[in-house]
Amino acid sequence: MTYELTILLLNALLCLAFPWAYNYAYAKQPGVGGKRLMGNRDALPERSGMAARGVRTHQNHLENLVPFAIIVLIAHMIGVSNSVTIACATLFLTARVAHAGFYLAGITRLPGINGVRSIAYFISLFSMLVYAAQLFLA
Repeated sequence: MTYELTILLLNALLCLAFPWAYNYAYAKQPGVGGKRLMGNRDALPERSGMAARGVRTHQNHLENLVPFAIIVLIAHMIGVSNSVTIACATLFLTARVAHAGFYLAGITRLPGINGVRSIAYFISLFSMLVYAAQLFLA
């Protein structure tokens, strides 16, 4: 398996991990509990806090995973793998992990830096665009 496919797999596993995080937080919410989550989930209260942010994190990751997967798979099919694609794949994963961490924790700023979650998102987007450009240069 190429390095880039390994990074794609790690992103898919990250995506699979989100429901564990946000459903755990949801089960701890007043009026929910683990038993109610194992049922039909009728008449459950709205998700709040980390449970709500977790759903949005998961959705955002899915929205970014699809184009990233397409780019990686096309690159693999046409045999494009170089230091740029490796760096972009690494940067994408790192930025997505940071984005998820900031989102789940509710962190919007670090000392002296506003919008850290958005910055992580744009880094992952930029890495996808640079990766895709490598396909046109092949």
